[in-house]
Amino acid sequence: MRPSGRQLDELRPVTIETGFTKHAEGSTLIKMGDTHVLCTATIEDRVPPFIKGSGLGWVTAEYGMLPRATNTRMRREAASGKQGGRTVEIQRLIGRSLRAGVDRVALGERQITVDCDVLQADGGTRCASITGGWVALRLAVNKLMKAGDVTSDPLISPVAAVSCGIYAGQPVLDLDYPEDSEAGVDGNFIMLGSGQLVEVQMSAEGSTFSREQMTRLMDLAEKGVGELVAAQQAAAE
Repeated sequence: MRPSGRQLDELRPVTIETGFTKHAEGSTLIKMGDTHVLCTATIEDRVPPFIKGSGLGWVTAEYGMLPRATNTRMRREAASGKQGGRTVEIQRLIGRSLRAGVDRVALGERQITVDCDVLQADGGTRCASITGGWVALRLAVNKLMKAGDVTSDPLISPVAAVSCGIYAGQPVLDLDYPEDSEAGVDGNFIMLGSGQLVEVQMSAEGSTFSREQMTRLMDLAEKGVGELVAAQQAAAE
């Protein structure tokens, strides 16, 4: 039995509220159980120097957690003068995941920055950030298309992510914190709406896993991502 009482292949309740903030070109508040992430997308008519003049667009991301997103207060990273290694790794993951679903030629020479701020954490914050971040990106691109600033849709596929792991000897979908902290194996699976893989992060902690178990986790992830993509598309309509 999972601590939450969910079935092995059951996602936490998912809600995606759009237009959560007033000023951003795209914004969403995604809730996956008790993990809540605010995602905003900002369009800028500039690109990083390394692609300037190429005609290609760029999508990047920033990620952060509020001091009381967890059960004890964390010091703001700005107070220490630098981002931690975990933060840098996660925001790079979000950026390259979202870019996998973008036609950068169709986007044109502009940058969209997706900011993901964790308001409350209960496991799976990077996955929620990618899933909610894509909806914010979709809303921002919709504004570009409505204004006639792009001639064809630069978003070629939804991108969503979910965690899976082995908890109490059983493969489970969408780990919350009590499961994640006790899981012998856990991973993050990022996929396109078509089921094509973007990235898989898998690690064992005090245990190992077989190829058969890996396949079962992949099957769970595919099911979960399919449900998340349906939620994304419903929210962005």
